[in-house]
Amino acid sequence: MTSAQDWTVHSVLAELRAAGSEENRAGMARFGIDSSRAFGVPLSVLRPLARKIGRSPDLVPSLWQSGWHEARLLAILLTPPKALTPDLALSWLEEIQSWDLCDQLTNVLARREGSDELVIMLAADEREFVRRAAFALIAWRAVHAKNAPDAEFTAYLELIERYAVDDRNFVWKAVNWSLRQIGKRSLTLHEPALALAERLGASDDKTARKVGRTAAKELSSEKVLLRLNERAVG
Repeated sequence: MTSAQDWTVHSVLAELRAAGSEENRAGMARFGIDSSRAFGVPLSVLRPLARKIGRSPDLVPSLWQSGWHEARLLAILLTPPKALTPDLALSWLEEIQSWDLCDQLTNVLARREGSDELVIMLAADEREFVRRAAFALIAWRAVHAKNAPDAEFTAYLELIERYAVDDRNFVWKAVNWSLRQIGKRSLTLHEPALALAERLGASDDKTARKVGRTAAKELSSEKVLLRLNERAVG
């Protein structure tokens, strides 16, 4: 059995190369992921590989620096929330040009205490994937930050309204995602989130309308309302 100490960046890249396929690379491109430096390895393979590699803090920087897409995803998966410092997260975001890397990074970051302090700074950044990171972080915190007060998320609604007019594909989709996740977090948050969704849905701005109408449709669904009510009484 291979131990964590046996893995090197070269052996990991060899594993990724063997697991990749042109079919998967083509699929990545269809979903808007730059596959020019990719092997074509899905997350369903990367996650078990990360568990197989185990804790390897010395390996993570080399994987990231390799520049290969799946190696960078592995670097994120191998980094525990406590080790994903704001400085490290920001340095990685400087180089990210892919929504899936952005979303996996914020998925880990959202589990770190105090990561909410990065949201406003990230949202103010004009770069597409840095701004996306702000709203992906909100969405993931709505899922993972179980002890965060509802007040944190009501404060994000103003930010969502402000940037709902950003028509870049990977931004408006994250803004929409964050609004939906806030509205699904609790009954208390559902009402103001739905109200904002309906207000955006009536906006004169095309992108804001798209954000609002799709969010309102989900937040008004019987499935969401049933789940929220079950959670409230449970």
